[in-house]
Amino acid sequence: MSKKTVLIGLGVVSIVGLGFLYQTVPPESEIRKVSMINNDGQEIGIAQLTETKAGVLLDLKISGLTPNGEHAIHIHEKGDCAPIDSFKNAGGHYNPMDKKHGMKHPEGQHAGDMPNLKPDAKGSVDLRILNRQVTLGSGTDERATVFDADGSSIMIHAGADDHMSQPSGAAGGRIVCGVVK
Repeated sequence: MSKKTVLIGLGVVSIVGLGFLYQTVPPESEIRKVSMINNDGQEIGIAQLTETKAGVLLDLKISGLTPNGEHAIHIHEKGDCAPIDSFKNAGGHYNPMDKKHGMKHPEGQHAGDMPNLKPDAKGSVDLRILNRQVTLGSGTDERATVFDADGSSIMIHAGADDHMSQPSGAAGGRIVCGVVK
C-alpha cells in the first residue's frame, strides 16, 4: 500500500505529494509521537505530528480498525483519554474558533475536523493528513495551538463523519484515542 497525503483546511481536501513541505527538517521539539490506544487500553498504532510551514502533518500508522471500513478522526479539546471504555474525558471536537462542525458545512469547520480514515482489508491505515488549522507552537490568527491549558487528543470514532451533522458528524462511539504531549 502506498502512503497518501490528505491536506485539509478552508474546507478543501486533496491528495498531493509532500515535497513542498520539507524544505527544512523541524527540530525535535516540533515533532510529537502520540500513542494511539483502543478501548481495551492496547496500543494499536502511532500518530506522529510534525510542525510544517503549512500546518501540522499527522503521519498515521494504525491497525485494529474495521477492515475496509470508514472511521472519523478528529482532534478533541482535552488531552485526556480516560476512561478507556469511552474516552469521555477528551471532551468535544477541538473548536477554538467557535465554528460549526463539518468540512462540508458552510459555517464550518472545527479546527479538529479531518477527513475520514479508510482502513485497508486488514483494518490498517498508513497515511498522512495535513491539518492547516492547527499548530504545535503558539497559536496565531490562522492556526490554533493544540497545547492550550488542558491539552488535546486525537480521536478515532466507530463510524464515518458525515461532515455536516452538529455537533460531531454522527460519527458514533470513540474507539481509539491518543493524548498529544
